[in-house]
Amino acid sequence: MIYSYYPGCTLKDRAKEMDKYARASAAALGIELREIPEWQCCGAVYPQASDEIASRLSAVRALMNTEEGKLVTMCSACHHVIKRTNYDWNRDADFRMKATNYMKPEVPYDGSTQVLHFLEVIRDEIGFEELKKKVVNPLTGRKIGAFYGCMVLRPGKELAFDDPENPQIIEDFIRALGAEPVKYPYRNECCGAYVALENKNCAETQVDRALNSAIANGCEELITACPLCMYNLVENATRHKLPVRYFTELLAEALGVKEG
Repeated sequence: MIYSYYPGCTLKDRAKEMDKYARASAAALGIELREIPEWQCCGAVYPQASDEIASRLSAVRALMNTEEGKLVTMCSACHHVIKRTNYDWNRDADFRMKATNYMKPEVPYDGSTQVLHFLEVIRDEIGFEELKKKVVNPLTGRKIGAFYGCMVLRPGKELAFDDPENPQIIEDFIRALGAEPVKYPYRNECCGAYVALENKNCAETQVDRALNSAIANGCEELITACPLCMYNLVENATRHKLPVRYFTELLAEALGVKEG
C-alpha cells in the first residue's frame, strides 16, 4: 500500500523520533509512506476567521500534491489543520474560489483527497486484528494510557476521527500490541500547550490534572500523537515519574523494528 505522506515541520526537528518510528513501522506493515514534494508548514493553528485565506494555502498545496488520493499525517496539529482545510474546500465555495484564484494552479484542486491520521490507517485500512498478527514483541503486562489531547478529536464533525467525549481508537491500538489500555479522566482534554508561554501555571495545572488522574487509575506510561502535548507532558511528567512516548515508538517496539 502506498500513501502520500505529510510529515510536517516538527517531525523534522523536535519530533524526529515520531517520524523515524512511523516510517519503520509502516514498512513492517507493508506500507510505503511517500513524502509529498516541497511541502510547507501547515501553520499549526487553524484560523478562526472564515475569511482568512492565506494561512490555509499551505494545507491546500499539500492536498493538491497528493498523488495517491490519500494523505497520511502523524502530528495531531497537522492533521487538524489539513483536514479542516479540506472540509472547508468541499463546503465553502467562497474559500474555494479565492484560494484557487490566489494560487492559479494549472489544474484546480477538486477536493477529492482523503486526509487520514496514521492511526486511522491502522484501524480502518489494516485493522487491529491484522496488526495483532504482525506483533513480534507483545507488550504483555504493561499498563499504558492514551493522551489524546484536543486537536485530533475536535471539532468532531469535521475531523470524524473518533467520539470526542469517549474515544477508543488508541485504547484499541494499545490492546492490539498486547498491552493493557488504561482509561482515565482528562485523557481527551487540552494539555494547555498553546498557553504554556504566556500562562505557564495554567498549562502546568492542565497537565498535573491529567497525569495525576492517569496514575490514580493505574497507568504506568503514556502515549500521544501530538508533539505539542508531548512537550508539555514531558516538561511536567518528570516529577510524576510517568514515561511519555509517541504512539509510533510503541508500535515500532511491538513490531520489532525499534532501534536500540
